[in-house]
Amino acid sequence: MKATLVNFSLLYAITVVVFFAIDLIWLGVVAKGFYARHLGHLLREQVNWPAAILFYLVYIAGIQMFVLIPGLQHGWSGMQVALMGALLGFFAYCTFDLTCLALLKSWPLFVTVVDIGWGTVLTGGTAVVTMALIKLLFKAGIVT
Repeated sequence: MKATLVNFSLLYAITVVVFFAIDLIWLGVVAKGFYARHLGHLLREQVNWPAAILFYLVYIAGIQMFVLIPGLQHGWSGMQVALMGALLGFFAYCTFDLTCLALLKSWPLFVTVVDIGWGTVLTGGTAVVTMALIKLLFKAGIVT
């Protein structure tokens, strides 16, 4: 992939769509009510949307910077992209969840384990699906 603003923007946009599609399945179907059941006493009545959106924008930039672009530059296989994405998710979600476990009185160990697992799957899955889509766009000549 040529290092152009258009290509990076397209890569970012695809990553956003893939990330949200996977995360919405988790939050809206698979784990619906999970966080409220286990963390209800800590949750706000309303989501702080500016903070949530900023997290997503920054985190997705991290997936692009640390997994997708190096994967494209070095010709990583799908397995390598999935592994590196999973590792990024594991380390990032460990940072959050283990800090919460260390500092918050009521933070459940069960939530820590589930959330770290989810972050690992979400990030690895996002990376590999996004890479597959980008490779399809290469083949179609849309991205050079």
